[in-house]
Amino acid sequence: MRQIYTDGTYLGNNPSWHQEDSSWKAKQIARILEANALTPRNVCEVGCGAGEVLSQLSKLYGNEVHFYGYEISPQAHDLCKKLSKANLTFVLQDLLEENSATFDVVLAIDVIEHVEDVFGFLRKLKDKGKYKIFHIPLDLSVQTVLRSSPIAAARESVGHIHYFTKEIALELLKDTGYEIVDFCYTASSLELPNRGWKSKLLSLPRKCAFSINEDWAVRVLGGYSLLVLAQ
Repeated sequence: MRQIYTDGTYLGNNPSWHQEDSSWKAKQIARILEANALTPRNVCEVGCGAGEVLSQLSKLYGNEVHFYGYEISPQAHDLCKKLSKANLTFVLQDLLEENSATFDVVLAIDVIEHVEDVFGFLRKLKDKGKYKIFHIPLDLSVQTVLRSSPIAAARESVGHIHYFTKEIALELLKDTGYEIVDFCYTASSLELPNRGWKSKLLSLPRKCAFSINEDWAVRVLGGYSLLVLAQ
């Protein structure tokens, strides 16, 4: 599966590399940092893609924080290196192969669902930063399992090979040695731009159900992701 990120396949399927979602993702990251009174001096993103999430964060935090993006895709690196500046550095390399690299905060934003050996990846990532922030799409819900097509589409178009509920995601992190500091749902299907008509059709039922019982709404109707701060 790693090959699709290095041979141009992923870029062919996703020409923008999801840059349009980056401002929203950066706001979620800033929100959980601020909620836990964390003021990092340096932040690293593993699998930074086109680099726009870090670019947005660098604007929010200014030169007081240095941001580093690691990416294994040459095509994505060609996109993100154009964003480089004094407090924003991009590296075409696997972060896990950088033995001496450690940071205050490491971001894995919509990454672990793509990684073939997710247990090995998470164990190696743990030592790369004091705090880790994960954003994990919750592809498994009653409606996606019943329909089946959303899960197949996620595999085909964006390379998801692991599928999570909140409970599975949190247990995976605990199994690989992480301590959960904080977590919350993010309303990806409601708030991201360029949503399809099916997501728009489910917007009102999802909002109403979520206001009554968050866990039930996510388990049954889906459309949410999980944001996790861990040590």
